[in-house]
Formats: sequence, structure tokens, C-alpha cells
Amino acid sequence: MKRINLLVFTFILLTLFAFAPSGKENLNVIFIGDSITRGTASKDLAPPDHAGKLLRQLNRWKTVQVSNQGRSGNTTVNFLPSSKKSFSNVKAAADQFNQDQTATLLFSIMLGTNDSAIKGPLGAPVSPAMYHTNLKTITDSLLSSYPECLIVLNYPLWYSDNAQNKGAEYKKEGQARVLAYWSEIDKLVKSYKGKNKERVYSGDKKAYKYFKANYLTDFRTEEGPSGTFYLHPNQKGDQVLAEFWVKAIVKALQIHARFRAAR
Repeated sequence: MKRINLLVFTFILLTLFAFAPSGKENLNVIFIGDSITRGTASKDLAPPDHAGKLLRQLNRWKTVQVSNQGRSGNTTVNFLPSSKKSFSNVKAAADQFNQDQTATLLFSIMLGTNDSAIKGPLGAPVSPAMYHTNLKTITDSLLSSYPECLIVLNYPLWYSDNAQNKGAEYKKEGQARVLAYWSEIDKLVKSYKGKNKERVYSGDKKAYKYFKANYLTDFRTEEGPSGTFYLHPNQKGDQVLAEFWVKAIVKALQIHARFRAAR
């Protein structure tokens, strides 16, 4: 599977937005996730930064701001409202962004890799049912605090069956849990249909298949107790992931614009 050429990708996004009514003047996006969101290089080269650049290239808003709230090792448990750190940091970033009443506030969330681990990260292994509950608690809390926000729930990525590092053990059992999380996201998004003014959307599903096919070129080579494994996108993979996320964001904005126009 080949990576989409950037110019072609930008054209696709412009086409998606071609008939969508203009929304607010500015766009603020907060990315919530783990080390995959945080990025493998310097923070300004992480997937959220690449996504911000792609969104600005669309020229649909006066300004596009992004906040990278990816935290290494974090699970849905870390981002529960009861958290004294991760959720508080998200709230602080959102409060600052929300001061701009001319901006759409959007949360792009991808959690599940660390939840799926056999052991290591907080709460792991998180059962599919508990993953659903945690993600719903996070989503409900964001909607309660920011009633006009949009939320895009991306699906966690593929990793190799022997993935294991000093802090966590994933392996086949974990990867099976990742796939079980997908149906929980589907059910969660469906539960919000007709509620909250259509503000919760399914995010990207295609990155999983892409990285499974292209892990040798788009994932970091890492060494662990079970040998060479693949868990994190490399710098090229970070850019590709950003493209998938942006397409999901644009689609959500387009659907919401149609909903708003039809009211």
C-alpha cells in the first residue's frame, strides 16, 4: 500500500470540504493520546504538528491551533476526569482555546494501545467493557465542559505480536484486545447519535491496515525481551498518521456543517 502523495491528499481534503458551509473563523484542535500521539521525534514534528500544518493548508480558517496532549504510557484510566494530571492538562489547554468564541473546538482522541497491554501501564489490561466506560466518561466530561465542542474518536493502531518493552508487555493478547476495542468505539459513537447536537464522530480506521502493511518502512525498529518489535510510527509514519487523522477531522467537520445547515 503506497502513501498518498501530499498534493493528492490535500486535493482530496479540499474536495471533501468543497460543498460544506463555512463554520467559525478559527479552528482549535486538542489531540489526546499516548506516546504515538506524543510522537517519536521532537514535539514539533509529532503527528499533531503535522496535522496542524495540513489543516492550515486547506485555507478554511483564519487560524488553526493545535495542542499535543499525548502522554507516553497513558491509558484511558490516566485521562479520566479524576486524574490529577493528564485530564487536568487537557482541561487547561481547552480552557485557553475556548476563550476564542470565533473558533471551533475539536478533540481528536486515540487511546487503546496501552490499555490493551497484558501488564505495565495504569489499569492494564483494560477490558473492552471498561475501555468503553472510560472512553464514555472522558467524552461525557468534555461535552459537559465544552457543550459546543466536537469529538473525533480514532481507532487504536496495529502493533507486532511480540511487542514488549521495559514498561509494558503487549503481544498477541494485547493486539486481540485492540481489535475488541474497535466495536466498543462503534457502539459508543452510535449511542450519541441524535444527542448532543451530533458532536461525537467515528475517527480514522484506515491507519491500522496501512501500518500493518507498511511497518518495515513506517514504524520504528525497537528491541525487547522478545526480539525486534514494532509499536510506534517513525518520523515518516508520524506524517502518514497525521494525514489519516486530518481526513477524519475534515469528515467530522463536514458532517457537522451539514447537520447545522439542516437545522
